[in-house]
Amino acid sequence: MQITYYIILTLSIIIAIVFSLLVLITGKGDAMGGSGGVRTTFKGKASFDDFISRWTLILGVSFMALMLVIDVVGHQVHH
Repeated sequence: MQITYYIILTLSIIIAIVFSLLVLITGKGDAMGGSGGVRTTFKGKASFDDFISRWTLILGVSFMALMLVIDVVGHQVHH
């Protein structure tokens, strides 16, 4: 169980670093604007900004979920 804990911890650190870099690189002052919809261009293809926004959301939710899993697994390992 302890190996699982450290694998999840390592994965969450990697996700946190990538998430932070993604937000810092793409931050335009409106990073926390909360526009939830995905916009498309005239031809119907999603723009690069929409792609980055989607990945930011995915990484953020993944990080939060991993933190909950670490909490549960951590209590089992340390008790």
